[in-house]
Amino acid sequence: MITKIRARAHARLAPVKDSVIESSREELNMAKTRDDILHGRSGVNNDPGFPDAPADWSAAFAEKTAKEEGIELTEDHWQAIRAVQEYYAKADTPRARELHDAFDEKFHASGGVKYVYQLFPGGPVAQGCRMAGLQPPAGSIDRSFGSVQ
Repeated sequence: MITKIRARAHARLAPVKDSVIESSREELNMAKTRDDILHGRSGVNNDPGFPDAPADWSAAFAEKTAKEEGIELTEDHWQAIRAVQEYYAKADTPRARELHDAFDEKFHASGGVKYVYQLFPGGPVAQGCRMAGLQPPAGSIDRSFGSVQ
């Protein structure tokens, strides 16, 4: 008898509970899936120039980070930041080598990854991720693996 009462109470409260949780997530701009958490996306970014950017990221954040690291952002820097954000949006598990190769392919006409190292002297993967508002992949900031920063 008690289990039937609990089942009926649960059936009545479940839709209310789910709608309260969903509205709370929307109000707080919280992550809805595991991928959102892993890839740094906690909601929707409203900047049309950066469709794959994390929700809490802004161009002002990138400019501030660049200034702190002694870099003046050019259009090529912005292309690299967009490329990092796009890679993270598509990758299940971000890997430093794959991102490095993506840079090489994206900037092939300008000299490939060598050119990207000129843009981001602290390491294109680590610095690019920081400016894009994303967590650098494992091994990209570990000095024992030969990374720059």
